[in-house]
Amino acid sequence: MRAGNSRLSRRQFIGATAAAAGAWAIHTVPRQCVAAGGLLSPNEKINLVTVGAGGQAGWNINELNNTGQVDFLAMCDVDTRRAGKNLQRFPGAKTYRDFRRMYDELEKKIDAVLVATPDHTHAVAVMGAIKRGKHVYCEKPLAHSVWEVREIIKAAREYKVMTQLGNQGHSSGDIRRFCEWVWDGAIGNVHTIHAGCNAPNSAMGRLGVLQEVEQVPANLDWDLWLGPAQFRPYHSAYCPGSWRSWMPFGTGTTGDWMCHVVDPVFWALDLGAPESIQAKSDDVEYDPKKHGNDTFPRRSIITYKFAAKGDRGPVTLHWYNGNVQKPRPENLGGPDRTVPATGAVVLGDKAGITYGSHGAGGVRIFPEGAMRAYQAKLKTEPPRKKLPPPPRGHHWDWINAMRTGKPAGSDFSLYGGPLTQLAVLGVIGIRCMGQELKWDNEAGRFTNSAEANALIKPVFREGWTL
Repeated sequence: MRAGNSRLSRRQFIGATAAAAGAWAIHTVPRQCVAAGGLLSPNEKINLVTVGAGGQAGWNINELNNTGQVDFLAMCDVDTRRAGKNLQRFPGAKTYRDFRRMYDELEKKIDAVLVATPDHTHAVAVMGAIKRGKHVYCEKPLAHSVWEVREIIKAAREYKVMTQLGNQGHSSGDIRRFCEWVWDGAIGNVHTIHAGCNAPNSAMGRLGVLQEVEQVPANLDWDLWLGPAQFRPYHSAYCPGSWRSWMPFGTGTTGDWMCHVVDPVFWALDLGAPESIQAKSDDVEYDPKKHGNDTFPRRSIITYKFAAKGDRGPVTLHWYNGNVQKPRPENLGGPDRTVPATGAVVLGDKAGITYGSHGAGGVRIFPEGAMRAYQAKLKTEPPRKKLPPPPRGHHWDWINAMRTGKPAGSDFSLYGGPLTQLAVLGVIGIRCMGQELKWDNEAGRFTNSAEANALIKPVFREGWTL
């Protein structure tokens, strides 16, 4: 314990955390596994290590550094060239290539971990931190498979660490505005959602280049980059920037964008887990049997059906990947009102709402008359349910969780995990194209497809485990 440390005892920490997150069950865990001994004092900086230091990790490092609340104890990256700028920027941070070695050597000093790597290595890095009792911020999607997501959810509950998924729009004002409007009945009962992103994230046009033999660059540790994924020879088509289009490493447009675009409706409608998933594609060249182990179709639509819940009725969510046009409502308005290429159209039985990505940016009711009428109503009648103001930022929200024991908005076990599960279930839908897959969330399996069930849990390469 550092000098001047006012951390809570293990008993006080568990009590405070349980009070803040009543849904969490109390488990008995070893003393060394209780988040570095308890909550972090407001008077001390957070000793943070990063798994990933280039690319999106660099953006997160900058955001965390700007809070003034962290000391970068160490940075880990398998690519010294991409990570070089940040490794030079923080010369006091130790450098590693293998996060497992970093965890082992610095375990007693680490308070928290940032994980920002390709999707297929999220789970092993996250679980390695959680099982050491460290707080974790992980880029979206939380994991690469349904099984990994569910294991992380369980571990986050057991070890009672403070976690945050990197869907930063969740900490915005617009997403809160959207929720308040929906809860206030501004568009009536929501029944249908059209959401998606026009980025294809498909490698269908590049499969042939894999026949070329390329040498691994000196700056890259290819074996560590592969991590738990099955071995395949290095090719520049995979990394550094194109891994998201490849099934063994990424989760396509679904995993890349759903945690941003679906976040508002997931929160407002308490969607939870779907009853069924069905994917379709008009990409005639794509054959899931032939290409499903490698990549994604250029275009696809995944339909999720959710049962009625609480005060809302059943909801159908259509998710659009790539250059697929979402339907344009007839009452949307003039030609200046467009369906967002990356965003959503939310249909209620009285009106609708459009919004963009990252926390319902530009949220607006349509038709325009409904928007004007609702704005007039708000002048005299506040929404029936008013949310607190947004936090100072998404990373600030995580830091506050570490200080107070109150879970962050996209906590793995309470929100970020279930949201990610929706995305990776959609990836299974693409692998089983055309089939309507029935999902039993309590059992964690499909009730009507052995093929789909075989895709829930990946086979890790020897030497890698959660």
